[in-house]
Amino acid sequence: METMHDHDHLASFADILAGELPGAWSTTHLSAEDRAELAALTDRVWDLDLFAETVSLYTVDHGACLTRTDDGVRLIVVDHYAEQEGFIVATIAPEEVPAEAFRGVREPDSVHVPDDPFLAARAVTTRLLPRYERALAQVRSNAAQLSRSQPDRVVLTWKPDGSLTTTAATSRVADLLAAHGFAHDEKSGTYRLSGEDTAAQAKSIREVGAQLARLGVGVVLQHPASSRTTPSPATVPAAAQRPSAGTPATRLR
Repeated sequence: METMHDHDHLASFADILAGELPGAWSTTHLSAEDRAELAALTDRVWDLDLFAETVSLYTVDHGACLTRTDDGVRLIVVDHYAEQEGFIVATIAPEEVPAEAFRGVREPDSVHVPDDPFLAARAVTTRLLPRYERALAQVRSNAAQLSRSQPDRVVLTWKPDGSLTTTAATSRVADLLAAHGFAHDEKSGTYRLSGEDTAAQAKSIREVGAQLARLGVGVVLQHPASSRTTPSPATVPAAAQRPSAGTPATRLR
């Protein structure tokens, strides 16, 4: 389906709109040659309403990204394909917060604005940006609470069959463990990593340790007979050594 506006028209509209919004904004124009970048942006649009419907029905082949220079807040402008007039301005979800922080937060969604950047700026300023600011504040508050409740370490315990077991204090840790081969036992609530393939097991431990380290969470290996645990440094080893019976906890190097 052909759109009402070509790339140049949308780009000019976005430039004027950016100049009319409160604060300082920069504009990035996205054409059909920027499909990968455009797809990455549309994937992060914070909208389950108008914009979500648009991308599910039409191919968005050009647009513009507006970025507020003082804090990195982003908006995206695309054609309103269904109406064949005006534009859709939508919000982009922040990338620096965990997905769990978005739970329970209502999306700021998007607005349909006329093909007049001055009237469009009024709609964005009075309707979209206030919703966006409220949602951002709630998400950042949730992220701060998650950070405070984040465990400072995850303990991996060797079992006689060579497997490793652990528990997850948060859903974020649980998702990370599951993504790296740890099977969840719903009855006990534990996560188990098989030791049948020692190379695959070591690889999973390295990857889990590296990702947890980026969250500020340490990894500890312990033998079930040992009451002592040794936290790993931030860098996870090339391989994990399985302790023999009666030896102290193995330290990840």
